[in-house]
Amino acid sequence: MAARNRTAQLGRCYLELNETGRVTFFTLLCQKYDIQEQQLSELMQAWQAADSDSRPALTRKLRHQLEPPRMVLLRQFNELPEGVKFLVDMRAELLKLSRQHPHLKPLKEDLKRLLTSWFDVGLLQLEEITWHSGADLLEKLIEYEAVHEIQSWNDLKNRLDSDRRCFAFFHPNMPNEPLIFVEVALVEGLAGNVQTLLDEDAPLADLNQADSAIFYSISNTQKGLRGISLGNFLIKRVVNQLQHDFPQLKQFATLSPVPDFTQWLDNLSEEEQQTLAFSSNSEELRKQLVQADQTEREALREQIEPLALAYFTEAKHPRYAPFVRDPVAHFHLTNGAQLARINWMADQSEKGLQQSLGLMVNYLYELPHIESRSQGYTGNGDIALSAALSKQKK
Repeated sequence: MAARNRTAQLGRCYLELNETGRVTFFTLLCQKYDIQEQQLSELMQAWQAADSDSRPALTRKLRHQLEPPRMVLLRQFNELPEGVKFLVDMRAELLKLSRQHPHLKPLKEDLKRLLTSWFDVGLLQLEEITWHSGADLLEKLIEYEAVHEIQSWNDLKNRLDSDRRCFAFFHPNMPNEPLIFVEVALVEGLAGNVQTLLDEDAPLADLNQADSAIFYSISNTQKGLRGISLGNFLIKRVVNQLQHDFPQLKQFATLSPVPDFTQWLDNLSEEEQQTLAFSSNSEELRKQLVQADQTEREALREQIEPLALAYFTEAKHPRYAPFVRDPVAHFHLTNGAQLARINWMADQSEKGLQQSLGLMVNYLYELPHIESRSQGYTGNGDIALSAALSKQKK
C-alpha cells in the first residue's frame, strides 16, 4: 500500500510538469534506472563458467538482471485507478519527445513491450456502439474520427442508423475509452463513393437485400498505442460478428482513402516521370478536376487511374521494400485483403482531392484466401489484385 501511495504521488507530480520537466523525468528513468551493466557482465561470465547444474539458477538471475529497474515502477502504475490510461498517455508523450531526444528511446521501447502484453487482443472486449450508447462515448467518436470527419450530431446519428454498424475494442482498465473503432455500412454491392455512403438524406438500405459489409472508416484513438497492432484483429472479429448477425452477407470490403498518392506524384524522379509519361503535378491535376466538365474529367481519368495503379503496385516503402509505400494499402495487404477496385472521384471533399485526386480503393477480404494472401505479402511483397486490375496492369 505504501508503494502504491508513493507511485500515485509520483504520477501526480509528473502530470504537473511542463515539457522540460518531463524530459528531465524521463532522462532520470533512462540513466539512473537502467540495466546495471557491471552486474550483468559478471553474471554472464559466471553463467559461461558454470556447469549444467548451476546454470538454471544463473539463467533466472540473468533474466531478472536484463530487466531495467524502471519496469518495476511502470508496472506499479497499473495498480492505480486510471493507471493504464496514464501509461498510454505517457508513451504518447515519449513518442513525441524522443524525436528531439533520442536518448529516451529505450524507455519508449520498454513501455511498448509493457503495453503490448497488457493490450493483447485476448484481453480486449469487442463492443457495438449505437445511438443509444452514453453521450460521453458518442462525443469521443466525434473527437477521435480520423478518416471522415463527423460534421454534426445528425451526421453521427446517420452513421449509427439501422443499416450501419460501429464496433470498438475496449480494455477492462479503460472502460470509457475506445481504443480503436470501425464504421461499417451494410449495402448491396461494393460501395464506390463515400459522399453517397455518408449522405444523410439517402434512404435506409434494406437489410434483407444487403449482401456487402463496407468498412469505410477505421480510427485509432490512443496515440500511445501506436505500433501495437489492433486494427487487423478488430476487422476479423467484426467480420465474424457480422457473419453471425447477417448470414446473407457475401462480401466484406473496405472503401479506403489513398493518403499519399499526390505526395508520391510530386516526388517522382525524372526517370519515373518518363516511364509513367507524367510531367505535371498534383496541384495542377486537382485544379483541372475541379474546373472540368464531365467529358474533360473522363479524359483526366484515363491519365490518372493508370498512375494510381502504378502507385499501388510499383511504389515501394523507402525503408521496408518490398512492401508498398501507401500505409493504408500496407495495412490491408498485411491482413490478407485483395486490392479489388480503384474508384474514380469517390471522395470529392477538399481533403480527398488534396491527398488522392478524389480516388478511393476497395480492399476485399475473401475469407478463404486471407491467410495465403497475408503470407504472400508479408513474405514476398506479393500484391493480390482483382482480375480487372490485373488485366489493366498488363
